[in-house]
Amino acid sequence: MNPPVFFTSGIVILAFVIAGITAGIVVDEDVLDARSWGWITGIGEYFGWLYVIAATFYVIFVLFLLFSRYGLIKLGPDDSKPEFGTMAWFAMLFTAGMGIGLVFFGVAEPTGYLESVIVEGANNPDEQAALAMSATLFHWGFHPWSIYIILGLALGYFSYRKGLPLRPASAFYPLIGDRIYKWPGHMVDILAVFGTMFGLATSLGLGSGQINAGLNAVFGVPSSMPLQIGIIAVITVVALYSVLAGIDKGIRRLSVLNMWLAIALLIIVFIFGPKLFMVNGMADWTGAFLQSLPERSLSVVTPSMNPDLAEWQANWTFFYWGWWISWAPFVGMFIARISYGRTIRQFITGVLFAPIGVTIVWFAVFGGSGMFYDLTEDAGIGSADSDRAMYQLLESLPMHDVVFLATAVLTILVVAFFFITSSDSGSLVIDILTNGGDPNPSKVQRAFWAILEGVVAAVLVAAGGAAALQTLQAASLTTGVPFAIVLVLVAFGLLKALRQENVGALQLRAAGLPAPSTGHETGPGGPDKENLESGKGVAT
Repeated sequence: MNPPVFFTSGIVILAFVIAGITAGIVVDEDVLDARSWGWITGIGEYFGWLYVIAATFYVIFVLFLLFSRYGLIKLGPDDSKPEFGTMAWFAMLFTAGMGIGLVFFGVAEPTGYLESVIVEGANNPDEQAALAMSATLFHWGFHPWSIYIILGLALGYFSYRKGLPLRPASAFYPLIGDRIYKWPGHMVDILAVFGTMFGLATSLGLGSGQINAGLNAVFGVPSSMPLQIGIIAVITVVALYSVLAGIDKGIRRLSVLNMWLAIALLIIVFIFGPKLFMVNGMADWTGAFLQSLPERSLSVVTPSMNPDLAEWQANWTFFYWGWWISWAPFVGMFIARISYGRTIRQFITGVLFAPIGVTIVWFAVFGGSGMFYDLTEDAGIGSADSDRAMYQLLESLPMHDVVFLATAVLTILVVAFFFITSSDSGSLVIDILTNGGDPNPSKVQRAFWAILEGVVAAVLVAAGGAAALQTLQAASLTTGVPFAIVLVLVAFGLLKALRQENVGALQLRAAGLPAPSTGHETGPGGPDKENLESGKGVAT
């Protein structure tokens, strides 16, 4: 246990729970909603430029590392091997990174954009669909995964190759040195715990609403706060079992199962959906996304230029950038934990391009189908609540009632498993954060944080429903501003450390030629650890 991080984080979060319960939990949703949107608008107006510059820098930096000579460096000793197979590795990083979001927004976001300011001026429905989908893919493409890569790569490198603990503070070693073991490092880890806990609790709250909407669409079960709290309890119990079983027996197996269930759902929707529209659109929308990428990446719309478009950019683009940045400690740390033994080039290729490919296919099938029925049959999918949009699409597909029932139940399972895998991986990350970086925390700590995560989510749902969750999202956008600068510093610190590597020897070895030792055959704690304080690294 790392007492400063564990007790500070635990006491503050428990105080939040107790305060919510003793205050009667119920708050004024209208007030919360107005204040949260006020925050989002203010951040967009005054700090939108920072998000745009920082997010674009992350993409450029990651692509530079991918094609640079540093790509041969391993996250571990030179003779290390990956801990997990490629399929299991991808399943875990994808379900933790944004699998939940794709299920929640896969239909709702593209169809919702059809009625927004970004499709104004479109000459025909096909152009409307292209504008809506290119904006969606922009939010879910290169930028979020580049954000995750920077922190995940820094943590994996400094932990597995330099012998530092697996904790966010280690990424700041080139900047603050041994102070990562003192209060500056503890503060970094505590902030990461808060971001992970409340981010996951928000997602659990959203997930309970989507599962409740599915039960309502399939079985007529009415939406209610007690039912959503019960759903959170079930998800927490399953996630608790998974996190106690460990990565290999718990998280890995659930992630792989979840991936196959999601693939099955995608195939069913493709079979019964507008196949020609989806296939043609996939090429057209990808082209529109790539063509508009440079312009969107460097675009800041001010209220004086176009007030409606400026509001849309603040509510969507800047919100997403802040949301991905606030999730970077959780997702980046989890990806680092499962990426031991991979080279930097393998890491970036797998974490950047593979998820983007799946994202394009997913949105083309689900979002494309939703847009088709809204454009041709006025199905009203885009105007439905976000948690119900997926089921509204299923109701619009030309399928038999029995097939619809089976597909809707499968959707509920996919949603549940996506939230379970995010919950258990998030709990594991918090465990590691609060015990000083040990990648294999005790079961007692795993159980404590997994249960507390479910309790926080239940309090949020009871406190103000969607308005309380919206407030946390606005808070994440606000805290993302300073952390955007922090990630830039992490990138430069990582580059400084990489420049000290003997890359020439790695290049000779890759070519099958004899090369001198690079000093990394002994693993963490070897020759490269001379400048680190003795006894503070972790063995792997």
